[in-house]
Amino acid sequence: MKTFEWSDQPQQTAYPVAKAGYPFIFTAALTTLVLAMVGFKWLVLIGIFITLFICFFFRDPDRVIPADENAVVSPADGKVVFADFVEKNDFLEGRAMKISIFMSVFNVHINRVPHEGVVKDIRYFPGKFFNASLDKASKDNEHNAIIVETEGNIHYACVQIAGLIARRIICGLTKGNVLRKGQRYGLICFGSRLDVYLPETIQMNISVGDVVKSGTSILGFMK
Repeated sequence: MKTFEWSDQPQQTAYPVAKAGYPFIFTAALTTLVLAMVGFKWLVLIGIFITLFICFFFRDPDRVIPADENAVVSPADGKVVFADFVEKNDFLEGRAMKISIFMSVFNVHINRVPHEGVVKDIRYFPGKFFNASLDKASKDNEHNAIIVETEGNIHYACVQIAGLIARRIICGLTKGNVLRKGQRYGLICFGSRLDVYLPETIQMNISVGDVVKSGTSILGFMK
């Protein structure tokens, strides 16, 4: 029987929303209110729809995390668009398993830590804004990478990649932070992608085309 645990304390609200979304929600709601006062009925309906969609986009549901100490959980909700070995990468030495997860605007965009460890490095790269589902997005798009060392001295990397309409990557970590598996650590606004680089010895638990959930779905098991 599988066991689960909370990495973050459950939020005391029926519909939790990420704090990063508050300015967007407030702006949309205020604009809608002004339109209502002026009397633009059709624009008010559009404003209400946009406000509700922004609330939907920034939803931040609680998740229970698999308690298996070797499990590596997904850092994002979305679809696995790549899962294969790469001979070289910018984050880990040598051969690694690369897993790419594409998040559409309809997915939860909160990012979670794949595995326990300590943040050894954080690397930010300015770049372009190609469609995040494309392979070249990993290299060319704006991205932010965290490199983590586990208790067993194993390194992995998790890379937040901006997408076609994404213009803001949020990462709440600093070097030296001690991480819990499944804890929230950031988000990317309005469509994006997460790449995870794992040791080549990882025992895979997913394949291309799978739909995964952050903190809950197991990508693989550390050996």
